[in-house]
Amino acid sequence: MTKRVEGHLSAQGLKIGVVTTRWNEIVTDRLLAGALDCLKMLGANEDHITVVRCPGAFELPVVLKELASSGEYNVLVALGAVIRGETPHFDYVAGEAASGISRAAYDTGIPCGFGLLTVNSPEQAMDRAGTKSGNKGWEAAQAAVETATLLKTIRGQAGT
Repeated sequence: MTKRVEGHLSAQGLKIGVVTTRWNEIVTDRLLAGALDCLKMLGANEDHITVVRCPGAFELPVVLKELASSGEYNVLVALGAVIRGETPHFDYVAGEAASGISRAAYDTGIPCGFGLLTVNSPEQAMDRAGTKSGNKGWEAAQAAVETATLLKTIRGQAGT
């Protein structure tokens, strides 16, 4: 018989860090609200959720890595919005932030939900922050919780 290993959508007992940017706050506040709604719906204890604000997307990775390395969190969620402008700045910030978020997760083994919007316009950002295309903050929190529970199951099986 084939063995299946899956995560589940329960945040009960998890210690969660949500890192969000102040840059593009009109968007990131909506992403944060979506992530917190999701975590509460999944049964997270509000006393076990820490929200950390950092300046911008470029700073997300170092903050995530510090939190992940602290041993205080089972799961992290990264929220931000990088909106394309008239210069190559977008490419550098979006690419480095995305790479750094994944590197923080790989280096520490703590899942980091990816809620960093990389969009062409403010309208696209708002659409993805809950107006037309769902809320990517919600989706990032949900994926992070599921990954955390999956890793817990895998690690538990490895120890048996």
